[in-house]
Amino acid sequence: MIEGTGQTGRIDAAGGSDSRRRRKVAQDLRAAREKLTSSTGLERAFEIELVRIFAQNRVGAAILLFLLAAAIAGAATTWIGMTSMLFWLAIASCVIGIMLGLARRFINDRQPEDKLHVYRRVFVLGELLHGLAWAYVLQLLSQGVSEDARIFTLFCAVMVTAVMATLSATIPTAVYAGLAPIVLVVALYPLQVGTPEAMMLSGMVFAAQVFFVLLTRRLYASAVAALQSRAEKDTLFVELEQAKANSDEARRRAEEANLAKSRFLATMSHELRTPLNAILGFSEVMKNESFGKHAIPAYRDYSADIHASGQHLLTLINEILDLSRIEAGRYELNEEGIDLGHVIDECRHMMTLRAKGKQQTIKVLADETLPRIWADERAIRQIVLNLLSNAVKFTPQAGEILVKAGWTSSGGQYISVKDNGPGIPEEEIPVVMSSFGRGTWALKTAEQGSGLGLPIVKGLVDLHGGQFQLRSKPREGTEVIVTLPANRVMNALPAVAVPPEAKSDPNDRRVASAA
Repeated sequence: MIEGTGQTGRIDAAGGSDSRRRRKVAQDLRAAREKLTSSTGLERAFEIELVRIFAQNRVGAAILLFLLAAAIAGAATTWIGMTSMLFWLAIASCVIGIMLGLARRFINDRQPEDKLHVYRRVFVLGELLHGLAWAYVLQLLSQGVSEDARIFTLFCAVMVTAVMATLSATIPTAVYAGLAPIVLVVALYPLQVGTPEAMMLSGMVFAAQVFFVLLTRRLYASAVAALQSRAEKDTLFVELEQAKANSDEARRRAEEANLAKSRFLATMSHELRTPLNAILGFSEVMKNESFGKHAIPAYRDYSADIHASGQHLLTLINEILDLSRIEAGRYELNEEGIDLGHVIDECRHMMTLRAKGKQQTIKVLADETLPRIWADERAIRQIVLNLLSNAVKFTPQAGEILVKAGWTSSGGQYISVKDNGPGIPEEEIPVVMSSFGRGTWALKTAEQGSGLGLPIVKGLVDLHGGQFQLRSKPREGTEVIVTLPANRVMNALPAVAVPPEAKSDPNDRRVASAA
């Protein structure tokens, strides 16, 4: 069941990766096709946004353009008749109104991509009419006999050029179309006046117009870059949402697989323990020859092997169940005040026989002033036993194992188990910390084990809010440090203050009451 779920998850992950790759290829092909068919070399969405920015600028600046035209018309009445200026203002107002209507129509159009090229041509044509309207009034001013009128003409040309270049920057063709009539008027200005001063002023205005054209190109490039950045950000958000959805689905399946694993282990533990108890019981009876000696002495050795194998299998089942309860968060701590030194002595006594079999020495250095600590005694004993068992396994003949317990710098307590075994390479530490993980050196030299000791220790330490640290170097040994937080240390309570009247002799109180 578990293997099938994992295989399905891997197949789904591979399928999701393939589908994302196909979507990415399809998007790239669509973008390339749009660039080939586009007149500007951009994607269709970018072209629409650029035209939309143009339309929004026109809508937002319509009143300002009208006020600018009215102000120039009012100032021009100083040199030109009122009737001519009113006629020009009416023409300019009509052009501004036409551009405003076209811009609003484009903004309100829900499917502008179908008529995008038409809108672009209309906007370019409207900008050309706008430029012709301004060129007309500039031409009228340049024909004046007053020098002030001619200077005012060039000033208006620079101002109008700046306004048109700024508003129409997202459609460069419209900028060129609108500025062409004004540039023509500026170019004809020195020919009409015929003075060196006019040529110099005209050259300065022309240079300013070239500057604004270059500024238009920079504004256009900035707008395109902003749109590309926004598109990449939107794509990233979509990918993040998709990744989050995939992650949620993977987490849901992992939770289902974990639940199935827990149910499987709970069921199998009962099914395995029931016959295993019988195997252990009968093999122990046969090993001890409780009902008489065996006719063949080899049967006793066979019974001992069966009993030892059954014990190993029972230990493995218990470790798997403990780890599954820890991972599922169903391991309950029965906390009480315990003495770390006492627990370490008990565990050392339990492991002494195995250590003597390999001529090993277990030394204990525990601070006798350590107060009790609030923890689960069974869990702490299992932590120490697992660490000592690993140390005995990996320490060579006549090796030394050092167990220490003391204070931490933050006020907590720690347990350290250090051996002088072969050590663990740094790259293999994540392997030995994983379930059923065993290092390459351990496979060659150590006794057989389940590979669950350290994961169980780390899980129990995490349940107590502590820290687990593994230090090891090849040919130098291994040290495991388990740290319990300061809030679990049971400090000695202060003495209870006794009132003065409570310290008096009880016989005196009885006499006083009798009187």
